[in-house]
Amino acid sequence: MNINIVKVESRKQLKLFVTFPLHLYKNCENWVPALEGDEYDTFNPEKNGAYDFCEADCFLAYRGDEIVGRVAAIINHKADDEQHLVRFGWLDFIEDEEVLKALINTVAEWGRQRGRTDMRGPWGFTDMDKEGLLVEGFEHLSPFTCLYNYPYYGPMLEKLGFSKDVDWTQRTLEVCKTLPKMFEFSKLIEERFHVHVVQPKSMNDMGKRYGMEIFHMYNEAFAPLHGFSPLTDKQIDAYLKTYVPILDKDFVAVAVNDKDQPIGFLFCVPSLSKAVRKSNGRLFPFGFINILKALKKNDTLEALIMGVMPEYQQCGIPMLMFKYLHENCIKRGIDTIIMNPQLEDNYKVQSLFSEYTTHPFMRRRAYKRAVCYNL
Repeated sequence: MNINIVKVESRKQLKLFVTFPLHLYKNCENWVPALEGDEYDTFNPEKNGAYDFCEADCFLAYRGDEIVGRVAAIINHKADDEQHLVRFGWLDFIEDEEVLKALINTVAEWGRQRGRTDMRGPWGFTDMDKEGLLVEGFEHLSPFTCLYNYPYYGPMLEKLGFSKDVDWTQRTLEVCKTLPKMFEFSKLIEERFHVHVVQPKSMNDMGKRYGMEIFHMYNEAFAPLHGFSPLTDKQIDAYLKTYVPILDKDFVAVAVNDKDQPIGFLFCVPSLSKAVRKSNGRLFPFGFINILKALKKNDTLEALIMGVMPEYQQCGIPMLMFKYLHENCIKRGIDTIIMNPQLEDNYKVQSLFSEYTTHPFMRRRAYKRAVCYNL
């Protein structure tokens, strides 16, 4: 039976797009759903500031009356125009090459009509969205902040002519009950460079004092990275309103200079994977209770993002922030940190944790291919 591709144009169709993975992964014990409300907001131009510089359409694949796949086609005009790229994201499909071919051909044609010559993915609107197909680590429970997919995704994309663009690696880090010796130099760093880590009264206090500046610093610190798209003030304001209320000051480190200007940041959050899986990605009626419990009592952290201003990147600022984090992990009973995905050739970041015991966890891959490709 032929595959029929339908563009998402109604609220009802968007619900089918958002909830399709619940059916696809219902028997997969390591998959963690996205929060349903967040998914709706992502594809709402009134709530997602990325639509100010992006265009996107969502598509569903049907075989008869059954949904068998989904994909989003995206162009980020700030990041992709010079490379003539079209992005694909939110890619999920049953184990059927014809389904994947129909979805990819749809993105390719959508991009071709807009003058695009190359495809990349899985990417979102910006780096604040989940990105990178899982290619190693299927045996682990997925971090709430990352993509999870079946092992057949990668090989099937490669059959359709896709090849590796970049890889990100993830590790788990053991939090010992005593501080590593490298932290003995933290006082020297503070005195030499006139910097320190903020001791906030609350996350609201930190958000008001440094929130907008932190994300401006994020834009500057991450500018050289592959495929990076800077955030607008509208996006930053939305992220602050969404995440400041749920972040814990013990797991957020902000380093400032002697002018009280942010020069480094480290955001972590207690792992929400089990809680979100238990609630099937829904906050209501009772899902929020599981999440609140996970935020208060947990033995695992997920590292979300870390950045340092370019002029301070050789000054040991990550050491100060990780000392603050490590001390609070001991206080709060955290014994494991799941590091955020890091570009495999970002040796500067990977070398920061040489005194910790780490373990390989997951590997993610962005794929590339020409839009016009003979299948």
